[in-house]
Amino acid sequence: MSRIAVIDFETTGMSPDHGSRATEVGIVMLQGGQVVDRFQSLMNAGLYVPPFIEQLTGISNEMVEAAPPADRVMREAARFVGGAPMVAHNAAFDRKFWMDELARVDEEASQPFACTVLLARRLYPHAPNHRLGTLRQWLGIAPTGRAHRALADAETAAAVLLHMLEHLRTQHGVPEPDHALLMALQRCARAKLAGLLGSVVTA
Repeated sequence: MSRIAVIDFETTGMSPDHGSRATEVGIVMLQGGQVVDRFQSLMNAGLYVPPFIEQLTGISNEMVEAAPPADRVMREAARFVGGAPMVAHNAAFDRKFWMDELARVDEEASQPFACTVLLARRLYPHAPNHRLGTLRQWLGIAPTGRAHRALADAETAAAVLLHMLEHLRTQHGVPEPDHALLMALQRCARAKLAGLLGSVVTA
C-alpha cells in the first residue's frame, strides 16, 4: 500500500480566512498498515494565542515564542509529506491551514484530503458520535497523549484510519483499500455504500 500522511494542526482560531494561524503541526506517515514515520513541531507565526486556546491545547504564548518560525516548519512538513495523499479528522479544517500555511512559503499543496469524520459516518453509523475522542474510546484505541496536541491527535486519527482499513478488509472484503477508495467512500451516500464497495470487490 502507498503511503498516507495523517495530519493535525493546532491553531490560534477556527479559520485562516479570519486571520488564524497554526501553532503546531503533527503528521503520522502510514504504509502497509503501520506507522512508519512521524513529524511534529510547534511553530511561531507571530500571532497571539488566546487564553481559551491555551486552556484547550496547553500551548502557551511562551511556547510559541520559543518555537521555530512557521515558514521553516512548513517547508520541513512539505518535504516530509512529499506527494503522499493526506487524511485528517475534520479534514476541511486542517486542509485550509495546510493550504494557507504552504501558500505563504510558496510550497505546493495539491494533495487530496480524506476525512475520518465523513468516513466514520459511513462505516460506523452506530457510533455514539463521530468526534475523535469518542471514536478512540468506542474502537478501544489507547490514548497516545494529551488531546488537542497535534501529534497525539494525528496518532489517534491514524489509529482510527487503520481500524477503518481493517474494517473494509474484513467486513466488506476489500483486499487493498487505498486512498482513492477513501475519497470515493466519503462522497458516497450511505444508501449507496454497499453498491460502491461491491463494485470494488468484484472489479
